Amino acid sequence: MNETFFIYILQSKKDGSYYVGQTNNLTVRINQHNAGLSKYTSSKRPLDLVYYEIFETRSEAIKREIEIKKKKSRVYIENLILNFKNTFN
Repeated sequence: MNETFFIYILQSKKDGSYYVGQTNNLTVRINQHNAGLSKYTSSKRPLDLVYYEIFETRSEAIKREIEIKKKKSRVYIENLILNFKNTFN
């Protein structure tokens, strides 16, 4: 069975901040964030999915998540989002 993994970026409608994470079930994970089940994002709800990438392995997804987080750059994230075509839903 092939499993798909995602890195994703959520944006808080409350304060405009971004959250970067990884998961193997994007729909469930976004719902968990918006239900307040993630400690870090619970106070930042509601959250919108603004970016994602798909990977064949969890290790690839984690590597990319770390790469984005290491940039510590709002501009870098906003450039990713600017060039992104959201086809999820």
